[in-house]
Amino acid sequence: MNKSPLGGLMAVGLLLVVLGLAGFAVPYFTTQHKENLAKVGGLSLQTTESTGHVIPPALSASALVAGLALVGFGALRRT
Repeated sequence: MNKSPLGGLMAVGLLLVVLGLAGFAVPYFTTQHKENLAKVGGLSLQTTESTGHVIPPALSASALVAGLALVGFGALRRT
């Protein structure tokens, strides 16, 4: 049986831990969307719209706790 050095549970757990920590580090971010309004020949008129997004602290905490639990279960499973 070929097992990866990092078990599946631990890999998903580490990903959730990283995402949870990132949510606490950067709780607010913006995205930009460009839209073509009109195009006449080689001339085009575009607009850029910025949208703000907030990551709730409860979501970051949940991801962090779930990630730590999966890492723990993965470590127990490997022993």
